[in-house]
Amino acid sequence: MKPITAKPVLDSPEILEWPPDDGPFLPNLDDPTSNLLQDVHGSISSLELVLSSEGNYHPALKDMWPLFLAKFKDRPLENWLYTTSPPVAVPQVEHQVLRVGNLRIPCRPQVVVASGKVIRQLEEKGYTEGQAEPLYTDRGSVILVKKGNPLGIRGVWDLGREGVRYVSPHPDLEPGAFGSYAGTIYGIAGNDPDPPAGMTAERLFDLLFNGASRTPCKWLAGPRIHHRDMPWSIACGRGDAGVILYHLGLYIAQTFPDRFELVPLGGTISEPRPLRGTVRDTRFVVRIKHPWTPRQVEAAEKLVETFLSDEFSKILERRGLNRPEGFVPLESRRA
Repeated sequence: MKPITAKPVLDSPEILEWPPDDGPFLPNLDDPTSNLLQDVHGSISSLELVLSSEGNYHPALKDMWPLFLAKFKDRPLENWLYTTSPPVAVPQVEHQVLRVGNLRIPCRPQVVVASGKVIRQLEEKGYTEGQAEPLYTDRGSVILVKKGNPLGIRGVWDLGREGVRYVSPHPDLEPGAFGSYAGTIYGIAGNDPDPPAGMTAERLFDLLFNGASRTPCKWLAGPRIHHRDMPWSIACGRGDAGVILYHLGLYIAQTFPDRFELVPLGGTISEPRPLRGTVRDTRFVVRIKHPWTPRQVEAAEKLVETFLSDEFSKILERRGLNRPEGFVPLESRRA
């Protein structure tokens, strides 16, 4: 992939940067377009379950959670927390704390859902227990645009057109998501047998990311969490279009049908068939080592069981995701 040499323009509402009560530290999930908590102060601990999870499948996780909680029939699980943000598992395990605004949550996750890269980092540091299990695979990406698609965007080449402002994840704060989407743009363009006259994947990259476009603010980025920031930029900010995972785009368009629509990158929205060159990723679930209490061990095991269940497979399918090739539900393994 061609090197990227420029920096995006941050597309975020102007806010006063109030200093946090206890100074800056990581991991910090503050995002001015979605979740600042300046006037909730406190520290929460003694959690029975903590899940540190990448956020791109958050609708499926929300649907699954009642099934997980229902497994605690005699003694309900009352104190739990999960994050659906850019991956913060490594610093969260290391520092055993999480912060949003002035709410401080001392915690170490029992379970992590993350990309293979993050899982390998956890394994190399000796934080994991047992083997990571492949959990889900995405169905490629789409282009998120304003309702009615006023700029007539039909594919990745249109993102380079004059007058089209492209919004991406922040390349420094979400390098995994940024690299995946940039790789998809480059891969699809590079594999197109009939590109527009004078265009190549390298030229498209220069227009989008390396300052070759004459469009002011051609490349925009959100401040922290792209599955919140990108829709905000397109609906309320300066963005016109952004490449986003199919299942996230589906959720955004279903949640705000009067604001957004989707442009497929292969196949149709109801039947996606990712174009050649599309980057597709698998996420994994893994347990984290620690001298956990029996209650915390019980909660973690029930959570992993729910993740690997046939019920969750059906939820993933409804939410636009696939199980990895060769996946066998836990019920079948025990049969």
